[in-house]
Amino acid sequence: MSAKQYLKNQLPVILINLLGILALALFLLVNGNPVSVILFLAAVWLAVVIFCFIIFYFSRKSYLEQLLEMTEQLEERYLIPEVMAVPKRSDDQVFYQILKMTEKSMLEEIGEIQRERKEYKEYIEQWIHEVKTPITAMKLLCENNRSPLTRDMLAEMEQINRFTEQALYYARSEHTEKDYSIREIRLSGVVHDAIADNKYLLRQNNVSITVNNLEHTVYSDDKWLRFILNQIIGNSIKYRTEKPALSFFSTKKNDQILLSIEDNGMGIQKSDLSRIFEKGFTGQNGRIIQTSTGIGLYLCRRLCDKLGIGITAYSEGNGTTITLSFHINNFVNEVQD
Repeated sequence: MSAKQYLKNQLPVILINLLGILALALFLLVNGNPVSVILFLAAVWLAVVIFCFIIFYFSRKSYLEQLLEMTEQLEERYLIPEVMAVPKRSDDQVFYQILKMTEKSMLEEIGEIQRERKEYKEYIEQWIHEVKTPITAMKLLCENNRSPLTRDMLAEMEQINRFTEQALYYARSEHTEKDYSIREIRLSGVVHDAIADNKYLLRQNNVSITVNNLEHTVYSDDKWLRFILNQIIGNSIKYRTEKPALSFFSTKKNDQILLSIEDNGMGIQKSDLSRIFEKGFTGQNGRIIQTSTGIGLYLCRRLCDKLGIGITAYSEGNGTTITLSFHINNFVNEVQD
């Protein structure tokens, strides 16, 4: 609050005091009082008014700045009535009551939104679990009746299954701590499981697979890690070249195990590389492949952050390498500490 604005707001009070000084001066003058006495009384009155304005201004400014500071420190700023003291001024008490009513309304609205969101999330999870049953049944029917048509159908069902898994993991990504189990995992096992999840799609697109040096073990959740690998494999197929190839290998660097997934696909533009993990970002490739959603890699980054896994992407225009980095015995050390 500036002094200029404060004086502007107090303009009626200033005018009343000036009129009071003028009226007193005229009254004293009519009654034959000396001019010096009149000027002295007017000066005293004016000095008292100025002194009061200065005191009230700094007191009011300090109070408002304290309120602003408390509000800025709150994450949910609509809760300011809970931390501020009940004001003593009557006009401030009116605004305080307005804030209390606003807070109550906001809490009720947030509670309703959270309830609806929870119900919707539970419905989505239930729907995904239900739809997996007919997908599994269709896969069994196709596998028991092998033909070129059923092989194509199996590849498409792998796509459908990956999309349903994506929706399920997206719904659960806010609370991964309720659904993961950290244990020792051999990278070769989880990589081969991820390849098996996409075997018909990989075969349909004639993707050659190379697996090297995956004997390292890490501590993570195999189900969530398998989902991350499935998303990366799906992207490699989506942005493939005429002779697609996919390579998996791991290395040890300092206190980390690095799992790399390398393809020879379209690659990623340098200008897009720093944004590929953003939600909904599809970049230049997304303009070519119209089915891009920008959700897969976003989910990978989100889940990696929750699990304590580093994820990076490297591309020089042709081909892309996604690297997952695991701290050696990171989770075990945390439990032991």
